[in-house]
Amino acid sequence: MAISLSSLLALLLLLLVISSCASACERCVRQGKAAYSPSLSPLPHGGGVCGYGAMATEINGGFVAAGGPRQHRGGLGCGRCFQMRCRDAKLCSSAGVRVVLTDFHRSNRTDFLLSGPAFVGLAKPGMAHDLKRLDALSVEYKRIPCDYKDKNLSILVEEQSKRPNNLVVKLLYQGGQTDIHAVEVAQVGSSDWRFMNRVYGPVWSTDRAPAGPLQFRAVVTGGYDGKWVWAEQEVLPADWRPGQVYDTGVRIADVAKEGCQGCAMLDWK
Repeated sequence: MAISLSSLLALLLLLLVISSCASACERCVRQGKAAYSPSLSPLPHGGGVCGYGAMATEINGGFVAAGGPRQHRGGLGCGRCFQMRCRDAKLCSSAGVRVVLTDFHRSNRTDFLLSGPAFVGLAKPGMAHDLKRLDALSVEYKRIPCDYKDKNLSILVEEQSKRPNNLVVKLLYQGGQTDIHAVEVAQVGSSDWRFMNRVYGPVWSTDRAPAGPLQFRAVVTGGYDGKWVWAEQEVLPADWRPGQVYDTGVRIADVAKEGCQGCAMLDWK
């Protein structure tokens, strides 16, 4: 099978990512600051710059967060899952909460801004009101695999898409402890894979979408490991429509392979 230029570029990117991640250890427990976002919305900023919009209310039961530069990583951190607990034993439970990153915040004072459900979830029973009085909490956190249970990786066709060639998609329910670094689209049965550009976070676009039913593949990495993930079946029909969600039939559940040394990786309950 002929290898397209875009495929070669994506493979090169994969090698670079794997090389750069070799010394990373995202399962380390880290310390930082978290604060409550007082918005009336259950979301930190009404949907967030990651592009989830109102759909963020359906993600993880509203237990979502906005991350600082280190967590957001220019959009790459969108959709990542974190386990977090606060360090005030009088006010906070030892179990903590699991949150999904759906937004970005620029404050240097905190690492996370938490939605109402997530912030309240940190507290011991009856202590949520006292917790909200605090300006910022000292927290422990670590990245963990995302688990969407019965959900496959899905594609939402964004409203600005226009057949036949302008296609903007949002990737939903990316499981495991992984990052998506490249996305390609092709007509079903064709080897003419066309590279898509990351708009931000989980949103990818192309103005060269092929006609007909479409299939997708992506470069998925976790720690120092990476691979192509294929949706060999038809994902988008020839008459795909903006606003619709399509199931890829692929479930990502990989856990990052890391050479962790010199850091805490203990689970808490």
